Amino acid sequence: MVKKAITIRDIAKIAGVSPGTVSRAINNSPLVNPETRQKVMQVVKALNYVPNRMAQRLATGKTLNLAVIVPFFTAPSVTERLKGVVSTLARSRYDLIIHNIEDPEQRADCFRTIPRQDRVDGVLVISISPTDEEVPLLAEAGVPIVLIDAHHPALTTLHQITVDDVAGGRAVTEYLIGLGHTRIGFIGDPANNPFNFTSSRDRARGYRQALEAAGILYRPEYYAEGPHGRRYARESAIKMLTLPERPTAIFAASDVQAVGVLEAARELGLRVPQDLSVVGYDDVEIAEILGLTTMRQRLFESGRRGVELLLKTLEDPETEPVYEVLPTELVIRDTTGPPP
Repeated sequence: MVKKAITIRDIAKIAGVSPGTVSRAINNSPLVNPETRQKVMQVVKALNYVPNRMAQRLATGKTLNLAVIVPFFTAPSVTERLKGVVSTLARSRYDLIIHNIEDPEQRADCFRTIPRQDRVDGVLVISISPTDEEVPLLAEAGVPIVLIDAHHPALTTLHQITVDDVAGGRAVTEYLIGLGHTRIGFIGDPANNPFNFTSSRDRARGYRQALEAAGILYRPEYYAEGPHGRRYARESAIKMLTLPERPTAIFAASDVQAVGVLEAARELGLRVPQDLSVVGYDDVEIAEILGLTTMRQRLFESGRRGVELLLKTLEDPETEPVYEVLPTELVIRDTTGPPP
C-alpha cells in the first residue's frame, strides 16, 4: 500500500490552525506570531513534512530562486564570502543559483539578463563594482539587488556592503613605516581591468597616500601590478628583490599574492622577517597557516549580511537601502619586523 503524502491540511488540523496559517508559518511570514509559528513547525518536524517547491512557487508567484554573480568563485576571498551567503540562505526557502564570471562577456551578459523577475527573485553581486553604463540596468531591475564588496555612488536605491580598501591600504603601509621601513614595495592587480575590480586599486591608493604623508618618495620600481595569483606576484617580487637597492618590505594586495612574495624570498635566500617583511590582505585560511601578517576583512560576515538585507527587502520592498562599511583589522603575525 502506498503511504498517503502529508499535506498542509493535515498539518493545520493537528496544529489547530488554518491551512493559510501553516503556509505563512512555513514561509516565515511576519503575519504569523512566534508562538503559532513554533507550534506549526513542531508539527511539521514531527511529521517530517517537506513542502512542495512547485506548489510554493505557484502559490507565491515567485521563482524562489536567488542569483549570486561572482568572479572566479574559487578564489579564497570569494569562497569565504560565498560561505556566508550559503550558510545564511540555508535557513530560508530560497534556492541559490551561482553565476561564475570568468570573462568580460559573461559579466556583461549577467548584468543584462539575470536581474529579471521571471528568472530570480533577487540578486547578490560580489566583488564586481558596476560601471557608469551598467548603473541604469541595476537601478531599474525588476528585483532587489545587493552589492557585496562592490559599490557605485549613483546606486543609492540598492543595499551596498563594502570595505574601505583605501583606509586598509593606508593602515598597512603606516604599520610598515612605523616599524622603520622606508623602502616599501606594492604588488597588486591591474588598476584598469575589464571586470572593474576596485579593491587592489584602492589598496594601492592607500599605500601611496601613506608614503606621501610620511614624506617617503614613491618609487615606480617598487610598484607592480598584473594578473591575480601567486605566479605573477612571485615573478614581480623577484624583480624587486634583485634591484641594486631592494625593498625591505612588500605589501601584497591579497594573501594569495603574499604567498608568491614569500616564495620569491625563499628562492632568493632572504629571511622573513629579518631581511624582508611581507604583509597580505584578506586573512584567508592560508594566512593563518603561514603566520602571515595581513589586513583582515570580514569576508564571511559580508556574505551573511548581504543575504540578510536581500531577504529583508524581499519580505518588505519598502526597506530603506543600507550603505554599510565593514571594519578591517590588522593581524600581526610572523612575517613582519624592523628593516635589516
